[in-house]
Amino acid sequence: MRLRLAARRRENHPRPGRAVGVSAYRHYTDAEIAAANDTDLPELLRRLGYHVRRVGRYYTTSEMDSLRVRDRRTWWRYSDSTGGDAVEFLRRFHGMLFPEAVGYLLDFSGLPDGIPGDPVPVRKTRPPPRTPPVFVLPPPNADDGRVRAYLVGRGIAPGVVDGFIRSGLLYEDERHNCVFVGHNRTGTPVFAAKRGTSDGFRGDVPGSDKRVAFRTPYVPALDAVHVFEAPIDLMSWITLYGPCNAVALCGLHDAPLAAYLRDHQGIRRIALCLDADGPGREAAGRLGAKYRAAGYGVMDYLPPLGKDWNEFIQRK
Repeated sequence: MRLRLAARRRENHPRPGRAVGVSAYRHYTDAEIAAANDTDLPELLRRLGYHVRRVGRYYTTSEMDSLRVRDRRTWWRYSDSTGGDAVEFLRRFHGMLFPEAVGYLLDFSGLPDGIPGDPVPVRKTRPPPRTPPVFVLPPPNADDGRVRAYLVGRGIAPGVVDGFIRSGLLYEDERHNCVFVGHNRTGTPVFAAKRGTSDGFRGDVPGSDKRVAFRTPYVPALDAVHVFEAPIDLMSWITLYGPCNAVALCGLHDAPLAAYLRDHQGIRRIALCLDADGPGREAAGRLGAKYRAAGYGVMDYLPPLGKDWNEFIQRK
C-alpha cells in the first residue's frame, strides 16, 4: 500500500538557491522507504564528502566528531541530542525534503526508483554542497555575571574564572551561555564552544575550526601539555593544580592535540586527562599508543572520584 506524503505548507515555497519541483509530491511505498533507510551510512557519508573513521564499535567523522553511527544504519549526534536514519540525516544536514531524500538514497543504493505508469516523474537530486559557514563569535552579554556564578557553582575557583575572562578565552553571550573561545597560534579566534548555564545546552559555534578547539596560552618553560575532553574539565584541573599548557579537544578527536604539537615544538610530554567512562578510556588507550609511537612521553591521569575532572572537584 502506497504511503501518501502530505506536503507541509512551508514546503510549497522554494528555498533560496534551490528549486522545488513536483518531486515534493512523489508517492513512495513502505517498502521503498524501508529500502532507503537500509542505506549503509558510512558509505553514504563518504559519498557526501565526510572523512569517516571507525572508533571501536561505531563510526564517526572528522567534521562532526560527536556523531555516532552504529550498526551502519542509525546515527546519533551527542552535541545536539538528535539522531535517526539515513533519510533524517539528509533532511537535517543537507536540507532535503523527505521525498527528495528517499529518491536520492534509492538512487545511491542502485535500487529502482519509480513505478511504471506513475504520472509524476521523480527528480534525482544530489545534496547541495556543504558550504562551510563563516565563523563569527556570538554577541556578548552586558556582563559575565551568570557565567561566573555558574562556573564557580561547579567548583571552579573565582580567580580562575576571572583569569579566563580577562584572557579573552571565556565570556557570556546574549543568551547567557558560557562561550569558550579557541585561538590559533597567531591569537586569532577561530573556535568557540557554547555551554548553557541553565538548560544543559552545548554546541560549537558554526564555522568553528575543530582542529584548534580550546587551548590555554602557551608557556615555553613547560614541556608538557595536558589534554581534556571539555573546557570545564580543563578549568577544574587548573583550580586543583595551577596553570599549565592545556588543550580541550571538545570531543575525543585528537586533531586539536596534533595541531597544538605542531604549533609548539617544545612540547615533549603529554598528560591525558580524559574522562573515566568507556569512550574516555578507549580514547586514552588509542591516543597513548599513537603519541608514544611518535616519541612523546605520555601519562594517563584518571580523576580519583567521578566521571571527569569537574565531577571530581565538585565531589571533593
